Amino acid sequence: MEPEKDVKLTSAEITQLWTAYMNESANICQFQYFLAKVEDKEIRPIIQHVLELAQSHINKITEIFNKENYPIPYGFKMEEDVDITAPRLYADTLILNYLHTMGGIVIQAYGLGVQLAVRADVYSFFAECLQQATETLREIRELMLSKGIFIRMPNLPIPESYDFVKNKSFLSGYFGERRPLTGTEITNLNLNFQRNALGAAVMIGFSQVAKSKEVRQFLVRGKEIAQKHCEVFGSILHEDDIPVPMTWNTEVTDSTAFTFSDKFMMFLTTALIALSVGFYGTSMSMSPRRDLGTQYGRLSGEILKFAETGAKIMIKNGWMEEPPRALDRDELAKKK
Repeated sequence: MEPEKDVKLTSAEITQLWTAYMNESANICQFQYFLAKVEDKEIRPIIQHVLELAQSHINKITEIFNKENYPIPYGFKMEEDVDITAPRLYADTLILNYLHTMGGIVIQAYGLGVQLAVRADVYSFFAECLQQATETLREIRELMLSKGIFIRMPNLPIPESYDFVKNKSFLSGYFGERRPLTGTEITNLNLNFQRNALGAAVMIGFSQVAKSKEVRQFLVRGKEIAQKHCEVFGSILHEDDIPVPMTWNTEVTDSTAFTFSDKFMMFLTTALIALSVGFYGTSMSMSPRRDLGTQYGRLSGEILKFAETGAKIMIKNGWMEEPPRALDRDELAKKK
C-alpha cells in the first residue's frame, strides 16, 4: 500500500479545500461583524461558535496546503473587507435566519467534500466539518423554534392507503386542470422561496453600503430578481392554498456606511447565484409537473445571465481569485 505521506492531493480534494478556504475566510469577516453588532444574548454564543469553527477550519486547510507546498489562497482579510465598527446593517433575527440557511448549504458542501476525499487527512477534515455543521444547525434551529421564527414546512393530509399514478395528466401542467403539488414539489418551492427572500434582504443591505455605482446597480438588480422569483414561487403555492413563507426586508436597517468591501459583497452574491442554479436544477429534476420544470428552466436562465454580469464586474476590478485548474499545455509550449 502506498504510504499516506506520498499520496498527492487529487484535483477534487484541492478544489474542495480551496473553496472551503475562500468561504471560511469570508465567513470570518462576516461573523466578526455579526458578533460586534448582535444584541440578543442567546444568539451571541452561536455566532461566537461558528466564528471559532471557521478560524479552526482555515488553520487546518493551511496546514494541509503547506505540507503540499500548495499556495494559500488570498481570500478575505479583516483589515480590507469589513469594518466591524460600522453601524448595524441587519437585525438579530435576520442574522440568525442567515446562519440557519447557510448552515444547510454548508452541510451539502462538506458532504460533497467527504464524498470526494481520498486521502485520510482530507477525509477526516471534511468528516469533522460535516459533524460540526450538523450539530450547529440543530442548535440554531432549536433557538429559532424557541423564538417562534422558524418557518416550518406545510403539512400534508394522511392518505387512507398507498396508491399508484393512473393518468398521464400527473405530468401535465400547461393547460387544463393541474394536479395538486406533491410533497417534494412543495418542499422545493418553499425552500427556493426562503432562499430568495433571504437573498433579497441581504442584497438590500449590500446595495446600501456599496461604494461603486456599478456594484450598487448590480446588487439592486439582484434584489429585484430575488423578489420576482419569490413572487413566482409564492403564486404557485397560492394556487394550492399552501401558505407562503415570510420575507425579511424589514429586518434591514437604513445604514449606508462602509461595512463590507465591494469585493466581498460581489463574491458572496455570485456564490449565492451559483448555488441557486444548482438548487433550481435539483428542483427541476424532482418536479414531474411540466409547468414547474419550465419555470425552473426560465428562472435558471435569468440568473445565469445575471451571474455572467457579476463575473465580468469581478474580473474587471481584479476581484476574482483564480481557482485551481489544469495546466494550459498550449501556453507552456509557447514559452519555449
